[in-house]
Amino acid sequence: MNEAQERMQELVRKLNETAYAYYVLDNPVISDMQWDRLYDELKKLEAETGIILPDSPTQKVGGDPLKGFEEHRHITRLWSLDKVQSLEELEAWIQRTEKLAEAKDLQYYVEYKFDGLTLNLTYRDGELVQAATRGNGVTGEAILPQARTIHSVPRKIPYKGLLEVQGECIMRLSTLEKYNKTAKEPLKNARNAAAGALRNLDPRVTASRHLDAFFYQVGTIENPPYDSQPGMLDFLRENGFQVSPYLGSSRGREALEACIREIEQSRSQLDWLIDGVVIKVGDYALRERMGYTEKYPRWGVAYKFKAEECVTKLLDVTWELGRTGKLTPLAHLEPVDFYGVTVRKATLNNLGDIQRKDVAIGCNVWIRRSNDVIPEIMGRAGDATEDEKPILKPEFCPACGSKLIERGAHLFCMNRETCRPQAVARLAHFAGREAMDIDGFSEKTAGQLYDQMGIRQPADLYALTPMDFLMLDGFKEKKAGNLADALEKSKHCELDAFLFALGIPNVGRKTARDLAQRFGTLERLKAADEEALTAIPDIGDIVAASVTEYFSFPENNQMIDRLIAAGVHPKEMAAASEGAFSGMSIVVTGTLPTLSRKEAEDLIRSRGGNAAGSVSKKTAFVVVGEDAGSKLSKAQSLGIETIDEAELLRRAGV
Repeated sequence: MNEAQERMQELVRKLNETAYAYYVLDNPVISDMQWDRLYDELKKLEAETGIILPDSPTQKVGGDPLKGFEEHRHITRLWSLDKVQSLEELEAWIQRTEKLAEAKDLQYYVEYKFDGLTLNLTYRDGELVQAATRGNGVTGEAILPQARTIHSVPRKIPYKGLLEVQGECIMRLSTLEKYNKTAKEPLKNARNAAAGALRNLDPRVTASRHLDAFFYQVGTIENPPYDSQPGMLDFLRENGFQVSPYLGSSRGREALEACIREIEQSRSQLDWLIDGVVIKVGDYALRERMGYTEKYPRWGVAYKFKAEECVTKLLDVTWELGRTGKLTPLAHLEPVDFYGVTVRKATLNNLGDIQRKDVAIGCNVWIRRSNDVIPEIMGRAGDATEDEKPILKPEFCPACGSKLIERGAHLFCMNRETCRPQAVARLAHFAGREAMDIDGFSEKTAGQLYDQMGIRQPADLYALTPMDFLMLDGFKEKKAGNLADALEKSKHCELDAFLFALGIPNVGRKTARDLAQRFGTLERLKAADEEALTAIPDIGDIVAASVTEYFSFPENNQMIDRLIAAGVHPKEMAAASEGAFSGMSIVVTGTLPTLSRKEAEDLIRSRGGNAAGSVSKKTAFVVVGEDAGSKLSKAQSLGIETIDEAELLRRAGV
């Protein structure tokens, strides 16, 4: 190694160490001017030698623009947090949490709720190998070149196992101010500046914004060396990740309230946007016990700061079409700023909501924003004027021109055949991973099939052949054959996947599974009344009404009949009250010899059991495979029986 290369190694080490001190430890050890001099020296040596070291900070400047973002599937799902907006709602959450944890006086931790864009990083063997946006929590957009431009994103870390780290990409307010002093087009606010830069196809644009990131969650890890929230944050710091400078610790409502007030009062002094605080149970064993709902972890909640209200003018109302054919009014407003976020649109729920709030085009309205993307119109502000125009109920679909019908409080377009937006969205939902899981089928494919093949309903898909797919742009023989195979495979689906694929309003994946377990067959579910539906835990009046209403509409039953005629046969599922595991809560952990986790849990459900996600005193037994972790330890500590796969199969009668 020559002298220049040795100097380059020394510069890379020093620059990365000082960046770590600045971003992670919040303790700068050299001035910005000194750092820039070292950086410029490194760039000069790289140009002279033609050598760039893998972890050189000069690589955080962006590369050539990308043609488009690729889809990235997260290893572990990225969960959202449930929200509360008052101390009363927080108290109710605390009571639910204590009941689930079977303990009082829990230890909670409080952190900033950063107002930016979620960033999920993947490391293998200590190297950053992928970065992605949150997307829908299961899949996001791959943005590794963009993430590499962020100095607070480590390129290498000491931990060598597989790791996913979740954080928030932000633009500091001081950086925004500095950027706008010389920008040809000043940026309106820090949140949109960060989100727009991170999702820009040109990494050089991302680099020009000088973004930052704070990290707060480990999603995937092998053998975690911690068992609490502070321990996890220490692990992140030790590996070079910048974490929130605030971590409040409290027990009970009063202490939590003090933390919330402390943060709210200091909010204006921070160099970044926050829209609330995040409250988490600190003990990871308790988190395992508490588990998750279909959408949220039960051990954490976001306390959103008080909603902001102001007055602006309602300029127009358009009617947005969803995949079910329902139209929802969207208000277009005279732009107004909320803490640096420019609001131009607001929610109006339905025609009845418009009438109750007595609003009209041209009138001033009160709008409330709880730091969500779309605020809500609360009502009219001021008296009516001569310039106002009433918001008329549309008679025809804005997408296809079909006559609309009223069902309850909502308007629907019933044109399932030639109303393109709803047909394409319905096809894409039907084929989704958690629905019929037709691998290789995307919304783009749905649009191509609609335009070029006349596909209008899910049943039409099953008449297609590989030759048909070859007619589409981007399809070659292998891709066409794979999609045809995936379609054929999807005919033999699980009942819960089929129910979710139908797109019944208010029925998510978990609810679909609950319905399938309770009724076992599609015919029995269709015959169920609201009383039978609400007898299922976690299903209330709204969901029950949605299910019965869905099966009361002829067009929905006709769609189902066509699918069955096309060869789609949802498997009958044993009712939850029947089978060898009736009434039992059973947990599967680790890697089993022959069954996947899903196959083992499906077997448990098929025998009437509940495949639970966490161990508690109510657990009947735990099925243990290789590399079982904290769930095995929890079962042993509670004296709960553990069995292997062979014993599970024997008890199930397989």
